[in-house]
Amino acid sequence: MEQRLSQSCIKGLDVQNEGDAGSALSRPSRGLCLVQSTTLKETGPLLPQDKENKAAIKIQAWWRGLLVRRTLLHAALRAWIIQCWWRAVLARALDKRRRTMLLLYSRQEGAVVKLQARARMWRIRRCFCRARAAACIIQAYWRWYASRNRKLESSHTTAEHLEIDIKILV
Repeated sequence: MEQRLSQSCIKGLDVQNEGDAGSALSRPSRGLCLVQSTTLKETGPLLPQDKENKAAIKIQAWWRGLLVRRTLLHAALRAWIIQCWWRAVLARALDKRRRTMLLLYSRQEGAVVKLQARARMWRIRRCFCRARAAACIIQAYWRWYASRNRKLESSHTTAEHLEIDIKILV
């Protein structure tokens, strides 16, 4: 019975589970029947069919391993691509957030600098206006005093104050 199942598996037929020998078989994948190594019982010299079964098992195991490794490699590459994309998305979002925060900070700093400049300008302008008003008052008093002295000097003009050299020529 084991020989019959092995031969049907090699031909790629789908065999239903039949007792102990059938449970050792799994459904064929793409026309190949997978035989577990526990099915072959070593009860003497290996027959050519047993050698073929062992070789088929090795080839199928190699092929399954190759498919699994290829699938895992593709899955890992796809995961890596998604991770790279996600990191780029996060980096762009972080850069945008940094730019927004920098813009907000620069606007706040600009507003603070303007306020400080205006406050200093107002304080200095107030001091300048006070000094100008004081200068105007001093100038007004000085002009009043100078004009008063000129008037007094002009009213006291006599010959004594005038030193005139008059020579009469005859």
